[in-house]
Amino acid sequence: MRQYSPDLTPPWKRNKPAPEVPAEPDLVVEEISTGFCGAVIRVEKTAQGPTVTLEDRFGKHRVFPMHPRAFMIDGKVVTLVRPSGPAPARPTRTASGSVAVPGARARVARAGRIYVEGKHDAELIERVWGDDLRIEGVAVEFLEGVDDLPAIVSDFAPGPDARLGVLVDHLVPGSKEWKIAQSVSSDHALVVGHPYIDIWEAVKPSSVGIDSWPRVPHGQDWKTGVCRALGWRVSHTGEAWQHILSKVHTYKDLQPELLGRVEELIDFVTAHSSPSGD
Repeated sequence: MRQYSPDLTPPWKRNKPAPEVPAEPDLVVEEISTGFCGAVIRVEKTAQGPTVTLEDRFGKHRVFPMHPRAFMIDGKVVTLVRPSGPAPARPTRTASGSVAVPGARARVARAGRIYVEGKHDAELIERVWGDDLRIEGVAVEFLEGVDDLPAIVSDFAPGPDARLGVLVDHLVPGSKEWKIAQSVSSDHALVVGHPYIDIWEAVKPSSVGIDSWPRVPHGQDWKTGVCRALGWRVSHTGEAWQHILSKVHTYKDLQPELLGRVEELIDFVTAHSSPSGD
């Protein structure tokens, strides 16, 4: 008959030695008593003992005493110690401007999702927010248009632990997209958008090396018209998009009207829920 230990104390509370880990900059840890997770910003010496400052992905800072067995890394209890050598430098940043987390594993995907209109939208979000989304466990999928958005939202059946965020192109009052977005009524679904006809326009012209995005006469295919006006000789618009995408390196290459909406969707999908499997 299998024998079980009578000690039901969680492993991280048991009084046994924990490995010492230098609190190097960018190291991501979880403070056990509060569950706060963030990257090491600095270690300081105080009259009460050393402290460590952590910064989460939203830029929030918290200071914690470096007590033995007070932190976890990848689910294992550790004791943080002062690093040897120079004082920690500021952490590096991801393309979105968030704190970079070197070596961090992607989380199991949440039940919630972010939907975007097309492949180009998804590729642009991956280019700038990919690191953040993997850490948060948020998957991005593309819809090939939003004409059937109400039915898509209904089929997804969003709820408190499975929120749905949708990013829509050309979401301006009176547009077809605006009317469709208005028909989505779930409290657990958020539809936001940017004012641009296509996600191409959300890339700053200066980043692409042009003065401005050309105006395409109504009735013409917008992407084809842009390539023609700019003198881009390409076999298909996908080739032009790859050129545009190659010019995007950080959030600074994008228009603020897009930045704010994507951050809003990430916050909405990750609020009040935990990734599957946690």
